[in-house]
Amino acid sequence: MRPSWIEIDVDAIKSNARVMSAAIAPAALCAVVKADGYGHGDVPSAEAALAGGASWLAVALVEEGVRLREAGIEAPILLLSEPADGDTASIVRWNLHPTVYTPEFADALGEAVGASTDYPVHLKLNTGMHRVGVDPVNAFSLARKVAGDPRLTLEGLWTHFAVAEEDVEYTRRQTVSLLRFRETLAAEGIEPVIVHAANTAGGLLLGESRFDMVRAGLGIYGLRPGPEVGTEEPLRPAMRVVSQVAFLRTLPAGERPSYGRRRALGGRSLVATVPIGYADGVPRRLSDIGEVLIRGKRYPLAGAITMDQIVVDIGEDEVAVGDEVVLLGDQGEESITADEWASKLDTINYEIVCGFGPRLPRRYRGAVDGQ
Repeated sequence: MRPSWIEIDVDAIKSNARVMSAAIAPAALCAVVKADGYGHGDVPSAEAALAGGASWLAVALVEEGVRLREAGIEAPILLLSEPADGDTASIVRWNLHPTVYTPEFADALGEAVGASTDYPVHLKLNTGMHRVGVDPVNAFSLARKVAGDPRLTLEGLWTHFAVAEEDVEYTRRQTVSLLRFRETLAAEGIEPVIVHAANTAGGLLLGESRFDMVRAGLGIYGLRPGPEVGTEEPLRPAMRVVSQVAFLRTLPAGERPSYGRRRALGGRSLVATVPIGYADGVPRRLSDIGEVLIRGKRYPLAGAITMDQIVVDIGEDEVAVGDEVVLLGDQGEESITADEWASKLDTINYEIVCGFGPRLPRRYRGAVDGQ
C-alpha cells in the first residue's frame, strides 16, 4: 500500500464534543457529521461526538443519514435540507428527522408516513442566509399546515446563521427574527419542542442564540470558524495528513525539479520525493508556498505539486527514505494547520479538511467507547 494516509484522533473529537457541550450548556449539542464528517469519517466522528456528549447528529443528505443508521447509530439525526429527489420513503424508513420549508415536501412526507401519526419534522425559517428555508411571509401558513396534519408533528424550528463568526449584530438580528416567529407560533398554540439556530461560532460567541440546541460542525473537529472564536476553549484538531519519504536525490544549485521547472534550487540540495499529490487533495496552488514537516522541522516544497507526488527541498540536512512526512498536523514541536493552508490559499479551513480524496485511507487512533 502507498504510504500516505489521514490520521484521525477520535479522542480529540470526543474531547471537543465535551468542550462544546460544556460551553453551550444547558443547550443540547448536535454534532454535524455531513460530508463524511468534514473529511474525518462520518461514522467514527458521530460515535466519538456522541461519546463526548452530543445528543443529536446532523447530515445534509438522506444517504448520509442512512449510513449512520446502517452502522447501528440510534441517536436522532437531523436532515438539514429537503432532498432534491424527494425521497421521503427513505427518510421515514430510517427514522430521520427531516427539515421542511415547502408545502409540497410537507405533503409528500405526510403521504410517506401514511397511517402513522406524529412523525417529527423541523421547520427551517429563512432569516437572512437566503439559501434554503421558508420566508417569514409564508412561514406561518407552513407551520400551521404541519401542525394541522395528524401524520406530522412540528418537533423543531430553526434557522441558519450567515456570518456568526464575524458579524455579531447581523447574527443577533437573525436570532431575534427566530425568537419573534417562535412567539407568533406560541400565540397560536403551536410550540415546537426544539428551537435551534447557532452553529459553532454562534454557540461560542452569542449566548442568546443557543436556544435549545446548538448545531456544531467545525468545533467538533477541533477547528475554529475564525481566529478569535472561542479561543478560551481547548479545542484540539483531530486530523493529521501523513506520508513518507519515498526517494532521495542530491541536485546541484540551479536545478529545477518537477513539472514546469518553476524555480531553481538556491544551492546544492537533497530533494525528497513524497508519494502524495493533488489527486489526494493537496492543492496545487501550494506549489510555491507550501511546507511539510520532517523530523520535526519545516521544509519548503521544491517544485510543482503533481498528481501523485510532491518534491521537498531538504537543503543540506539529513533525512532517510521512510521518514514520516506531515502535511497537516503536529510533528515534534512544530505544527502545520488547516488554518495556515486556508490563509495561504485565500479560502476557509472547512474546504481544506473536506478536500482530501478517497485515495487516502483514514486511520483512527483512540477509543470511541467509554468516557
